[in-house]
Amino acid sequence: MCVIAASSSARCQAPDPANLIRRVLAERNVRRQYDLYQSYSSDRYDHSAGDKSFSDKTGNCRLKWVDYLLRHQLESIAEADRFTAGLHQGLAMPFAASDIAAAWGHALHVAEKRTEIDPAAMPADQQPVPARLQVPASTESTLLAAVNRAFLEFQQALQPLSVAERQELRDQLYRVTTGDSPYGYHLSDTTVGRHLCDLMERIDHRSLFDAAHALRAATDRQVIQRHINTTGRETLTLPGASGQIQSIVNSEAGRIVVGADGVNEYHLDEMTDVAVIIDTGGDDIYREGTTTAIRPLLVIVDFAGDDLYQGEKPGIQGGAIVGLSLLVDFSGNDRYQAIDIAQGSSLAGIGTLIDLAGNDSYLGDRRVQGSAFGGAAMLLDAQGNDDYRAALLSQAVGGPLGFGLLEDISGNDHYYAGGKYANSYGDSPGFDGWSQGMGIGPRGTANGGIGVLLDGTGDDLYECDYFSHAGGYWFAAGFVRDFGGNDRRIGATRTNFDGSPREVSRFLRWGVGFGCHFASGFLFDDEGDDIYQGDHASVAYSWDIGVGAIIDTQGNDLYQATSSGVAESNNAAVALLLDGAGNDTYLGNNIGAAGAKIEYHPQDLAGGNFTFLLDLGGTDTYNDSVQNDYQQERGWSGGFLIDQEADQEQ
Repeated sequence: MCVIAASSSARCQAPDPANLIRRVLAERNVRRQYDLYQSYSSDRYDHSAGDKSFSDKTGNCRLKWVDYLLRHQLESIAEADRFTAGLHQGLAMPFAASDIAAAWGHALHVAEKRTEIDPAAMPADQQPVPARLQVPASTESTLLAAVNRAFLEFQQALQPLSVAERQELRDQLYRVTTGDSPYGYHLSDTTVGRHLCDLMERIDHRSLFDAAHALRAATDRQVIQRHINTTGRETLTLPGASGQIQSIVNSEAGRIVVGADGVNEYHLDEMTDVAVIIDTGGDDIYREGTTTAIRPLLVIVDFAGDDLYQGEKPGIQGGAIVGLSLLVDFSGNDRYQAIDIAQGSSLAGIGTLIDLAGNDSYLGDRRVQGSAFGGAAMLLDAQGNDDYRAALLSQAVGGPLGFGLLEDISGNDHYYAGGKYANSYGDSPGFDGWSQGMGIGPRGTANGGIGVLLDGTGDDLYECDYFSHAGGYWFAAGFVRDFGGNDRRIGATRTNFDGSPREVSRFLRWGVGFGCHFASGFLFDDEGDDIYQGDHASVAYSWDIGVGAIIDTQGNDLYQATSSGVAESNNAAVALLLDGAGNDTYLGNNIGAAGAKIEYHPQDLAGGNFTFLLDLGGTDTYNDSVQNDYQQERGWSGGFLIDQEADQEQ
């Protein structure tokens, strides 16, 4: 059977989890307590909205949709289902038809819509701009026109800021968010960080996305080919480039360069007057390639070859720092090697990497592979058996005002995040991760954003360390959805980041479908025999107002948490593990438990903790005991463990 609540997918027809949960709450006579919890939660959001605050909670950079999810926690499960299914479909179908411009346009439209600022958090001199109802039309028929328009729209996006404020963002954002902050949950300088977030709030959101939409023409192979055909075929030289250059055209943003077939090497930071490079074929090398005040826009389009993209500076390989960066690679087994803010990542900009074919490897340290702190960051890989390796804040991370997306449509893929930086909480052994479909607000600085990791088909392996994989932290939301294959979610990482043997104890705290401190984490898996593994506060876990949810449609699955988890909630929160079909195994100390006490909030006002472990079919095992077609109260009356035969579905 299928359990996905309200998906557009025809194969998924099942009761809305919200209705199912309301029914079991009423049957146990705790519906009033749940309503009290949701009312209290909304009151806490009210008291921290806009310029209001309590304790260390503020409304800085709060996103409208994230606020909605937290105020409608039962309904948020179906909302998350529709969101992830629709985003994936809007990418997979155009990619299958080789319409890359339509796919990227859809992703940009979703990112723009979901990163609307809560009106209460808007600067006093700005009015919210209503979200567009559809993807704006692409009107540029030539590459030159597209680049010129993108450049002008980006300049318009920065108009609300003075020249000094723009330079302040460029000078300080990397240092404060990354260079001086090897942490997951906070910044080293919260005062400056808060000021930078205030500046980002004033950027013209609509114009920023208009600039990226204009560049959709650069993903259209026919538009690119027309440019190549009409600009001639000469034998030119260009400082910073080795190999044959066949044409150079000037644009408002800088020169548009076409490299001929053969092996070319581009030292991009020696080519600061170049805004666009098109390479027609060959095993090429691209070194560095940052966006700067001199070159705020950079586009690379490579048609063929096994290419190497390599650099050490922040803001490369589709990484944007107060800029626009687009990298499109059409084919080949490519290697992407960077350190920070790279491989489709952003700091107050829009950064995108699109790889259409090949078995590719992505290697980076921090804030790489679809990580956004302001703006939008996207890594879109269409096919191939790919390897993603990062240490911190990577693989679909949404920080303040950020939308981070990693979509891999097909292939047997390996995702690794962690293995380098010590757990910054210092409460147990292990490494920080803060990656893989994470929404993160830097505590004491600002609310967080939206992180989305989507994987289409293939048997995938996910390795992660602390605070990773479908999680939300500090007024944020994280999503992971895998649409097919026998997948393994393994916490913690098995080796160090550099590949050497791991000496630190393997222990995952906070991971695999969790919400922590006013946040939501949603993990969906549509098909396959899957493994969900963590240690403490993992595998459908929620803490301190929010949602941690796993919804697995079918397959013979294993859920394991050695310390606490496998559906557990504490300190006024909601946890859900909903399994649709298959012979499943559940291993853990507190399976389906709802904590009886609340420490962070008034017990008489907060309502309670609510946990729902709902298994709707199959022969299932709980800690080595076969238990089918039964119900059990776990923790207190808000803890539900319900194993239901398929023919009892309602």
